[in-house]
Amino acid sequence: MTEHGTGPRDRAAQQADGATGRAGVRQDNGAQVKTGKDNGGVPEAGIPELVIISGMSGAGRSTAAKCLEDLGWFVVDNLPPALIPTMVELGARSQGNVARIAVVVDVRGRRFFDNLRESLADLDARGVTRRTVFLESSDDALVRRFESVRRPHPLQGDGRIVDGIAAERELLRELRGDADLVIDTSGLNVHELRAKMHAQFAGEEEPELRATVMSFGFKYGLPVDADLVVDMRFLPNPHWIPELRPYTGLNEEVASYVFNQPGAKEFLDRYAELLRMVATGYRREGKRYVTIAVGCTGGKHRSVAMSEKLAARLAAEGVETVVVHRDMGRE
Repeated sequence: MTEHGTGPRDRAAQQADGATGRAGVRQDNGAQVKTGKDNGGVPEAGIPELVIISGMSGAGRSTAAKCLEDLGWFVVDNLPPALIPTMVELGARSQGNVARIAVVVDVRGRRFFDNLRESLADLDARGVTRRTVFLESSDDALVRRFESVRRPHPLQGDGRIVDGIAAERELLRELRGDADLVIDTSGLNVHELRAKMHAQFAGEEEPELRATVMSFGFKYGLPVDADLVVDMRFLPNPHWIPELRPYTGLNEEVASYVFNQPGAKEFLDRYAELLRMVATGYRREGKRYVTIAVGCTGGKHRSVAMSEKLAARLAAEGVETVVVHRDMGRE
């Protein structure tokens, strides 16, 4: 995948002139810029919302950025991290015309990338509401993408593509760990990634917490974007019941079989209670997204049934919830 977007110098010039570009307009976003030396004498105004898009080269950063641009965000591609606070300041000067800014930060910045930590600390000191979206992908998927476009990895130098990928993973390790939302694009096409971004950012009002409950099969590997993982293999497998084998956990008879097993209902009650406590902590810490992975052997019966019930419990607690059955239908 290739990157796109207007250069940061051009975008900054547009902002200084008061141009709105393709940005959306939202007059009231709650936060305020304080006058004084800390902000260079900027008049009191709404601080723009900020999303930082980063991740592995080839994982779909440009697609994610384009989706936000289509949703009305002001997008700046490959902006040196040291200039992010300046970009936010320019947005604050726009008197509400630029209420949402998305910045793509990646290893193409090289020597500038080390300044990211200082820039984020500066934003926190200014009271800027920011979120970080990290695009992840497997090594195999990234190699295929680079080979398909016949381009070198930006960090591979004289080595192989896998060498560049390994170097980039190490460089981005800390940023990935601090990300608010991690999206694994290994098995996604462009349209599916756009749908995920649209689901997270298209709403008029930002919910306190969004949860994705994902069923999966252990034999296909752990979801790399999971925040929490639970294992349903302690329950008997409907696969070994001939009349249930062809169906999935969405089937009422399969679900009844799963929840009539010893420990199934107790697990649901106790884990839902645990998630209630975790959700409270996430809200307190400002974490807006969580992915809960529920696994069984093949991702067809037990994990699917449990995911549906957990999602219903979360929704009842006021958590905006999406259910994804990653491996259902693979057999």
